[in-house]
Amino acid sequence: MPEQVKILLNEDEMPRQWYNIQADLPKPCPPPVDKDGNPIGPDTLAPVFPMNLIEQEVSQERWIDIPEPVLDVLMQWRPSPLYRARKLEKALGTPARIYYKNEGVSPPGSHKPNTAVAQAYYNKEFGIKRLTTETGAGQWGSALAYGCKQMGLECKVYMVRISFDQKPFRKIMMQTWGANCVASPSTETQAGRAILKEYPDTPGSLGIAISEAIEAAVTGKDSRYSLGSVLNHVLMHQTVIGLEAKKQFEKVGDYPDVVIGCAGGGSNFAGISFPFICDKIAGKEIKVVAVEPSACPTLTRAPYAYDSGDVAMMTPLLPMHSLGHTFVPPPIHAGGLRYHGMAPLVSHCLKLGLIEAGALHQLECYEAALMFAYSEGFIPAPETSHAIAQVVREARLAKEEGRERVILFNWSGHGLMDLTGYQAYFDGKLEDYALPEEQMMRSLASMEGLPKPPSA
Repeated sequence: MPEQVKILLNEDEMPRQWYNIQADLPKPCPPPVDKDGNPIGPDTLAPVFPMNLIEQEVSQERWIDIPEPVLDVLMQWRPSPLYRARKLEKALGTPARIYYKNEGVSPPGSHKPNTAVAQAYYNKEFGIKRLTTETGAGQWGSALAYGCKQMGLECKVYMVRISFDQKPFRKIMMQTWGANCVASPSTETQAGRAILKEYPDTPGSLGIAISEAIEAAVTGKDSRYSLGSVLNHVLMHQTVIGLEAKKQFEKVGDYPDVVIGCAGGGSNFAGISFPFICDKIAGKEIKVVAVEPSACPTLTRAPYAYDSGDVAMMTPLLPMHSLGHTFVPPPIHAGGLRYHGMAPLVSHCLKLGLIEAGALHQLECYEAALMFAYSEGFIPAPETSHAIAQVVREARLAKEEGRERVILFNWSGHGLMDLTGYQAYFDGKLEDYALPEEQMMRSLASMEGLPKPPSA
């Protein structure tokens, strides 16, 4: 008999509750504040989000029930399989056992619909008819388009211009699910027009696209804004990933020594890691690593500060590692990892020493992605390749040290809509890029005069 590759759960073993890490943190995460440093109340967020999601955002309850209509949709692809990467292990010649949670099996091909479906449901229950959002690489926009179609809502997506140009098939995916997708910055909003007037050739950024999406939401009728990462409730919705993985490890009698996820805003990383960080808080010895691009080194080089989530400063100030809300990232192909800030809960976990962070160059990541594609067969998204590159490092370290290690990572999405990036790599058009210190200091200047979080 061949060795087991896929560890599967039955549909009745799918998690029925989300895990809220806020209940177990040794110290609470600082709250969002206004520009005067005063904690904001629910009414401040009410024009942007429905109250049922605001309640989840501030909840301290450990477990939140997943509504049955959400479970009905998630069951189209959940529980997702946990793979033992035996062929990658062989290619690396490592004693490490490598596992990956395959989130590329969802209809949009990534982890993003885990929260998109939930957010669409809660907005519909609140009486909202239209959602607006931003998207970088297009995975979140595709996921929300799918979630809105499942729940019967309209969807408008502002897509970062460089990705809009690089990844036309993502726009077509959104259109196929009935969404309206435009390049950001656009002429449709005041925020977009202001940016275009000053920087007509800008490649765009998630911070700009967020400003446009929020403006469209607060000025539209029966509209609200939806975010694919960063916020507490978004990260909580993603914990189905790690909760399933824990059950799957129990089935094979194993447990990870290392948990790895790529990190842009923090959602897929939190989804795989937070249920295991819960064990770490309780005393379990486990290494948890968030991996980001060297071109957008939020966790590894940016300060922990209060900053806005968007360039027009329409959001409350969030306590997070941030490169500054005016940061415009270079046009690297990992579009989903180009956000200027990191989720407050992920930033807080780093501050508490519960996780580690690393930054990698894109050529190393593409090399790791090809190794994975050659051995395991699946073609990873450029974002996912950052996690794979860290896995390769950990596996080689295990080989050098001659000891077994169990490595788990989140295969957060496939790269079938990102093949232009692979073509650029094959053609030698990609190069490594480390964010210059002077550019970072210019964008950090946008945070001068803002309140400081505790112990910052």
